Amino acid sequence: MRFLFSFLSKTLVLLGLCWIVPLATAQTATDEINKYREMIADGNPADLYDAAGEEIWKKAMGPKNVSLEKCDLGLGPGVVKGAYTVLPKYFKDTNKVQDLESRIITCMTTLQGYDAAEIISGDFEKAKRKDVDAVVAYVVTNSRGMPINVVATHPKEKEMYALGKKSFFYQAGPMDFSCASCHSEDGKRIRLQDLPNITTQKGAALGWGYWPAYRVSSGNFWTMQRRINDCYRQQRFPEPIYTSDNTIALSVYMAVNAKGGLMNTPGLKR
Repeated sequence: MRFLFSFLSKTLVLLGLCWIVPLATAQTATDEINKYREMIADGNPADLYDAAGEEIWKKAMGPKNVSLEKCDLGLGPGVVKGAYTVLPKYFKDTNKVQDLESRIITCMTTLQGYDAAEIISGDFEKAKRKDVDAVVAYVVTNSRGMPINVVATHPKEKEMYALGKKSFFYQAGPMDFSCASCHSEDGKRIRLQDLPNITTQKGAALGWGYWPAYRVSSGNFWTMQRRINDCYRQQRFPEPIYTSDNTIALSVYMAVNAKGGLMNTPGLKR
């Protein structure tokens, strides 16, 4: 049995999958990681994305040559302060539940005249998708330190929460994995990264409240859509469609569970 346990543990390490580690070991590693984050927190490179996003928000652009300053992110046209604390949410004008990225695309389409399909079919860090990322950084920075207040009261919000929960626990693919495989128990980690238990309010607040974030290992800013995209990649699932209902539903599930926690975005991740 000891040999089998050792073999399985080493295999998990090599694969980079999540596992439960002894509390003392986990705490020591976590303390050191937190010290590192504190050291570089004042120079979070996400600040550069925030500055770029503010410029893009205020600049007249697109076929219609107008700015995004009349974009309604959930608190009224042009209101950025605190907007991310209530997203995702239902919007009457689109008759959809939208996350921050899909809502920005709606505004870029309706106000500025851009082609939504072109943005959705693009790549992260390229073309107009890069502008979306920057605006995300600007918006989430303006909700930092505020309580998360995402609710599921509208029928469509309830539907999306149910879909998000189902997707979270859906187990399949060549690894027979689900989101819950890593994020439904306390004390799990992947390499040097703690894995919050999204099924609890505390864990969901730690997960939702620190994303979007600047990813030190990749050297760029990751939105929640990109975070979810990479989770699917690690599960060896097909790449999800950018701003699809399923990705937004997962965000609804996380955000509603996190209600009452604090927004600490943009976070700083390994």
